Amino acid sequence: MEITQTLQVHTDARGAVPPNSMDLAVEKVRAALRHASEPVLFVKVKLTMSADPAVQRPAVAQVNLDFNGRLIRAQANAESMHEAIDLMCGRLKVRINRAARNWAAVGGSKPVPLSGEWRHESAPAHRLPYFPRPLEERAVIRHKSYAPTRETPDEAVTEMELLDYDFYLFTERATGQDSVLYRTYNGFVLAQARPRRGELGPIAASITVSDQLTPRLDAPAAIDRMEALGQPFLFFIDSETGRGSLIYHRYDGHYGHITSAGTK
Repeated sequence: MEITQTLQVHTDARGAVPPNSMDLAVEKVRAALRHASEPVLFVKVKLTMSADPAVQRPAVAQVNLDFNGRLIRAQANAESMHEAIDLMCGRLKVRINRAARNWAAVGGSKPVPLSGEWRHESAPAHRLPYFPRPLEERAVIRHKSYAPTRETPDEAVTEMELLDYDFYLFTERATGQDSVLYRTYNGFVLAQARPRRGELGPIAASITVSDQLTPRLDAPAAIDRMEALGQPFLFFIDSETGRGSLIYHRYDGHYGHITSAGTK
């Protein structure tokens, strides 16, 4: 399918984004979408330059699009905005191709990996080490909520790949459990608020199911535990809501917090 240059691209520039960078990003995104196999219904490009001179990769380029009903996200951090844009567009092309291969996953079937894909593509993205901001300066500066729509683990893998996430919080369909999928060098790990391995349906061989119990904490205690363990994120049961929640390190050294958008 040929995408014409009349495709509207919404833009958002934050910080001291270099001149002409947005025009370059829009041009490259349009080029990446020109031969998309499905209609592109919405596109937004966001460029951010960190104002903190200590951040090693201050340039962040992100594109979000609606690929005929499927949300796709690609993001890259780099030392320069030009490099971040190139990396972002490279990842966008990979996700567009993967979306076309996995279109049947919308109906609940399993993703269709290429030979060696899980070993290569499932390695953690190069987003760590995050900026080592002193503990006393860190704050939770981003709160997000995930939709309570139920998905199978295989569907969640597809969503996580298309959205360019290293972890993905969702409600597992068969068990009704708040769950998180995260990448490892050998594939994916599925952790649940209250593990119910026997109730899970068939899942891809690339997914390992964790039997580890999920701690019940409030957000400050979750941050303390994550720091003590030296982990990039922590999945926990929110002691106030009883729902699965997640604290994670942002690239700028602050924290992000993901919670449920509704009740069961």
